[in-house]
Amino acid sequence: MGVRGLQGFVGSTCPQICTVVNIQELAEHHRTKYPGCTPTIVVDAMCCLRYWYTPESWVCGGQWREYFAALRDFVAAFTSAGIKLIFFFDGMVEPGKRDEWVKRRLKNNREISKIFHHIKSKRDEPGRNMFFIPSGLAIFTRFALKTLGQETFCSLQEADYEVASYGLQHNCIGILGEDTDYLIYDTCPYLSIGDLCLETLETIMLCREKLCESLGLHVADLPLLACLLGNDITPEGMFESFRYKCLSSYASVKENAGKKGNIILAVSDYISKVLHLHQGEKKIEEMLPLGPNKALFYKGVASYLLPGQISPWLVQKPKVIITDKQVASLNPESKQEVPMCIDPESKPEVPVCTNSESVQEVPMCTDPESKQEIPMCTDPESKQVPMCTVPESKQVPMCTVPESKQVPMCTDPESKQEVSIYAYPEVKQKLPSEAEAPLNLEAFMCMHPEIKQEDTMDIEPEIKQVTMLPDSEILKVARMHHVHSESYLVYNIMSNGEIECSNTLEDELDQALPSQAFIYRPIRQRVYSLLLGDWKDGTSTGPVVKEWFVYPGNSLRHPDLVRPLQMTLQGGTPSLEVLWLSQDPAAQARRLDSLLACFNLSSSKEELQAIESPLRALCCLLIYLFVQVDTLSLEDLHAFIAQALCLQGKSTSQLMNLQEADSMSTTSGEDTRCLEGSVGRRCVAQVLPSFRVISPSLTSEERDGSWNHTSMKEELLFRGFSPMDCKKCPLVCFQRMLLTP
Repeated sequence: MGVRGLQGFVGSTCPQICTVVNIQELAEHHRTKYPGCTPTIVVDAMCCLRYWYTPESWVCGGQWREYFAALRDFVAAFTSAGIKLIFFFDGMVEPGKRDEWVKRRLKNNREISKIFHHIKSKRDEPGRNMFFIPSGLAIFTRFALKTLGQETFCSLQEADYEVASYGLQHNCIGILGEDTDYLIYDTCPYLSIGDLCLETLETIMLCREKLCESLGLHVADLPLLACLLGNDITPEGMFESFRYKCLSSYASVKENAGKKGNIILAVSDYISKVLHLHQGEKKIEEMLPLGPNKALFYKGVASYLLPGQISPWLVQKPKVIITDKQVASLNPESKQEVPMCIDPESKPEVPVCTNSESVQEVPMCTDPESKQEIPMCTDPESKQVPMCTVPESKQVPMCTVPESKQVPMCTDPESKQEVSIYAYPEVKQKLPSEAEAPLNLEAFMCMHPEIKQEDTMDIEPEIKQVTMLPDSEILKVARMHHVHSESYLVYNIMSNGEIECSNTLEDELDQALPSQAFIYRPIRQRVYSLLLGDWKDGTSTGPVVKEWFVYPGNSLRHPDLVRPLQMTLQGGTPSLEVLWLSQDPAAQARRLDSLLACFNLSSSKEELQAIESPLRALCCLLIYLFVQVDTLSLEDLHAFIAQALCLQGKSTSQLMNLQEADSMSTTSGEDTRCLEGSVGRRCVAQVLPSFRVISPSLTSEERDGSWNHTSMKEELLFRGFSPMDCKKCPLVCFQRMLLTP
């Protein structure tokens, strides 16, 4: 994440870049300078998860109630100071960053292997030094923050770009995160979450102006420096020989800077003394060994340009291009248009429109009457790119296709104003013919001629891939839910036909417990059939969803291609409009039918309706798990049910005091095997909240303070079912457990 080597360089070689600041004082200064404007900090939430999740006993996950209390305290500290927080979460993986995503997931696999090796060899829980973010933490955090009344967004592109752009456009007092990319973006100040003292609201501010002063650069040079050092777009090895060439000719090597630090100084020196000298006279590719990486390099530099910004390194023979990151707006209510970036080799500036998720080149914007290309220009004062205008100064909504049909825009029904959207997915496959007529859509993308998204997925030839285009209106609803963190992954499936799931704590050597990726796949397949609609058109084999799921043995070279599973529902499969939007009382019944059908529990509807709603969801999950996973035991059932029934009245402090009981300092081999299994089973049941207990003895203590494991077994038998009954008829057993006093 961020620029390679820059974090260590800032800490060791350029400490003057780091300044201790009091955020409350920054807020007061902001109020003085901008009366009536609420001081706002935009938070990169993914960078903050480690700061918020602090339990020493972390390996089994959970502690949701304590975690929620930590989030509440965090929000309260800023609210009491009159500071508004805006949270951003990663919402997708950009196609150009898939390789980097895979690289990190494989690295995480190695870290997870070390965790399980520690448990087996040390017979103890790993400490904080081996901390790995518990499964489902980011998803839980989104909903927890929304419960606390916080404004929470899920990104439609790289989250750091949206964070930086939001901070710039909304005049925020700072970005709270832990990513050196925020030193490169020309945006509001970068505040470190790792150094934040919540009691005093003091932290470290990293100043990009002081960084430039130390390196002899301008702020506009930082994107160039980042790409030459290596980042998520330009791999570190791309310019390795160039960096060492700079280092060999650098005369001011510092002993305290270390090798990486001196490389940063040497590359910066080359930019300031060599590149600046010939800037404007030579093209950048004549001064740098770009070779076949020229297009990727330009894309990397342009990826740091926020709306309205340009780079002095990309000014020769300008042409408008739009990268994956250059999107019209981050805030769904914002009306700012698509920004420009410059390609040094292109012909005079020409406008083109973009669907940021498309990978196909399509016609340029033209005036349907004159057939002439419509220019775009930037307003240096507002730093916004206005709408396309024809020579007669008529305003055109972004651009028009030759048939004078406007590219669909997302319209806010309240404001009646248009917001550009990612309405249409990346489509490389042939679409069903019936989908083409009603949509009648041209997807636009402007790009450097060499920048073409390569499809690195080797699709088996016998699989005919069809990506469905849902109705544009319902797609807008899905997008809105995604942006406002009200759903997860749904929009990506509907728009791109793609889904990913990061690492979970699973032991690759444990063959008895299947990966959660496989356990829940049948549910996902049924959800796909709801989202992608009725695809039985007699000519295709149905849509295929690309699943990038991390599980033991998966090299992630290619996605798994997964088809939806059709469900048989009484009255037919309901539309998404009914499931999401209908207020009809009958719609609620259709929603329940669809939920049960996804778990393959339609035949048990009457029994499940006898259970109150929260426990009904628990029963659905437990029944599904015990049907899918043969190796789950009765003790696992005890733990799952106990956490749902026994912890409701416990306070946060009471739950925190249970940590000593989790100590494994004097455990037996059997206890260690129980811990290993618990870690894996927590991943299998990662959607269950508030899990605090590991062993049956702790579960029984939570029950009433006196039960032991034996008495619990006797109680279960007294209630009328045995472990064998559990396997034969789990629903009846779970219902008895939940309903019997």
